[in-house]
Amino acid sequence: MSVFTPVPEAVLSQWLKNYAIGRLTELKGISAGVQNSNFFVTTTLGRYVLTLFEGIGRAELPYYLHLMAHLARHGLPVPAPIANRDNEYLGTIKDKPAALVMRLSGASVMAPDEHHCTRVGAMLAGLHLAGMSYGRRQPNPRGPAWRTQTAARVHAYLPEAEQALLDREIAFQATIDTDALPAGAIHADLFRDNILWDGEVIGGVIDFYFAGNDTLLFDVAVTLNDWCSLDDGSLDPVRSDAFLHAYHAERPFSDAERAAWPAMLRAAALRFWLSRAEDFHLPREGEMVLVKDPDEYRDILRQRIAWSPALPAV
Repeated sequence: MSVFTPVPEAVLSQWLKNYAIGRLTELKGISAGVQNSNFFVTTTLGRYVLTLFEGIGRAELPYYLHLMAHLARHGLPVPAPIANRDNEYLGTIKDKPAALVMRLSGASVMAPDEHHCTRVGAMLAGLHLAGMSYGRRQPNPRGPAWRTQTAARVHAYLPEAEQALLDREIAFQATIDTDALPAGAIHADLFRDNILWDGEVIGGVIDFYFAGNDTLLFDVAVTLNDWCSLDDGSLDPVRSDAFLHAYHAERPFSDAERAAWPAMLRAAALRFWLSRAEDFHLPREGEMVLVKDPDEYRDILRQRIAWSPALPAV
């Protein structure tokens, strides 16, 4: 993610003495992303990713780290967190909560095809199924309450037409009842840059720091909106069909999910329009900061209001 808090090599070398992973040989900041400070860390014994958490409370972090450990134990290609010599996943660097995880192999594919979407659909279903046995509970940090609050914060910065769009969508989402939908631990940010490809297979699913408990269908919508959208925000029918049928083959959709699907696609688009608008209009200071275009998800929202694909029925 973006580097908000630089970490000198001398500071990290001292910190790593409480781990059994060797001595530091290379430290490199990662510029992609917008929420935490992330670094590639290489030691004499392996390759890791270090995260300094900039806006997440220490009390919330065990949920994410133990979820990653849980999914890794279930055979999913998730970066397992590294325990220190006190058997703790979470430490402190420069007064910030910090954690190390395994660095996985592969690279992101930013122009996915039908094959990629098939793999991602099956992977997301597997993640949801494995997450059902995860015992910890924590609400989605970007759920309905956050969306309403963030809409109020960014409203005045938007053009009049976008204010009207936002007002209508917030009002619409307030009418949606999700109680009948299957729920569990979700990734909530499974974008193209959060999956690493090792040849033809998925080598890693990364960045779980927006995870939480929510409707599984919301996670499906978040993922499809990124992996299957065209430049104008509309959906590629071939990629969408491949993704949804691969997911459905592993975890079949319910009738309640089929009915709620259009609203969930809109909720997922709204969530990222709002977060990007907030980052754009109310940015935080940082050494290396990437702010993504909010207009992309404004357009996706407009397209999902106009039309959404049906979920597989059989």
